Amino acid sequence: MPLLAPTDNVVISRRDRAQPTEPEIVMENRWCSACGCEFSPRPQAPRQAYCTKPECRRERRRLWQMAKRRSDPDYLANQTQAQKAWAARNINYWKQYRTDHPSYAANNRSRQRSRNNKRKQPSVAKMDLSQASDLLETGHYELRRIGVSPVANMDPWIVKITVLSRAAGPSTIAL
Repeated sequence: MPLLAPTDNVVISRRDRAQPTEPEIVMENRWCSACGCEFSPRPQAPRQAYCTKPECRRERRRLWQMAKRRSDPDYLANQTQAQKAWAARNINYWKQYRTDHPSYAANNRSRQRSRNNKRKQPSVAKMDLSQASDLLETGHYELRRIGVSPVANMDPWIVKITVLSRAAGPSTIAL
């Protein structure tokens, strides 16, 4: 006769068996690299640096993808191909998005105008401005080093300066 009948509801768990137990790993709390909140890392991920909040997980994934695109040209090519395929399947997406979100479209237009204006501005810094209208004329000039004794025989450079354009009003020339 068996010790247990099939109708007996007895479950033998793993804890009831005599097996050596592994020491439990206690992880210290850490600070999330995305949000800065304290969290308890999972024992399966000893180098975990992000908490489990969805926005922190999204940030971790975004940084991983950015690093992967920089380091792996095949991954970059696959991502580019996938984005182009998605754009081909969803031709009217951005047009519809701008229609559905007019404030986004207006803000984007404003920022684009600002970027365009920055491109139009000259990138040369003018440190010393003069308002004299006839300060410099087209012609040949001697260029000498300042502070050199006049006794020394330093050959000056002869340079030709050509004024390319003049404003209708008083000109602004940088020295």
